[in-house]
Amino acid sequence: MMKDRFKLVPAVALILEKEGKLLLQRRCNTGFCDDCYGLIGGGVDGNETILQAAIREAKEEAGITIKPEDLNVLHVLHHKYKDNIESITFFIEVTEWQGEPTICEPQKCSDLGWFEIDNLPENLVSHLRQTLENIAKGKIYSEWGWE
Repeated sequence: MMKDRFKLVPAVALILEKEGKLLLQRRCNTGFCDDCYGLIGGGVDGNETILQAAIREAKEEAGITIKPEDLNVLHVLHHKYKDNIESITFFIEVTEWQGEPTICEPQKCSDLGWFEIDNLPENLVSHLRQTLENIAKGKIYSEWGWE
C-alpha cells in the first residue's frame, strides 16, 4: 500500500509593468487577504501547466490575452498560511499582452489599477512586498510564513 504524499497548492501571480507602474487588484470576498492589493493570478487547475494557468487567470481576472512566449518565471515562493496550508507560487513576468486590463470578476476584485513601483499601497497581500524586493535583488526563490 502506497502512503499518501504531501501536496502543495500551486498558484501563479502575474507581474504586469508599464511605465514604472505595477498592475494590482484589490481582493474582496475571497477569504484570503481581502481588502489587500495583489497581483493578477490564482490557483493552478488540474491537468494545467503553470503557463496555461497564467494565461487563463489573465483572461479570467483582467480580460487580457497573453501568449506563452511572453511569459518569464522570475521567482518561486514557498509559503505557509495560518491554517498550515502550504503553497508554491510562481511569479511570472508578462512582457506583452493584448487588451486593456479591466475588472472581470467584480465579486472578487473591488479595484484594479497601475501603481508606482516605488510607492505601492500599504495594504498589500502579506508576502508581496518581500517577494518584489527579492525579485529586484535577482533572487529566484524565497519562503514566507514559516516562523
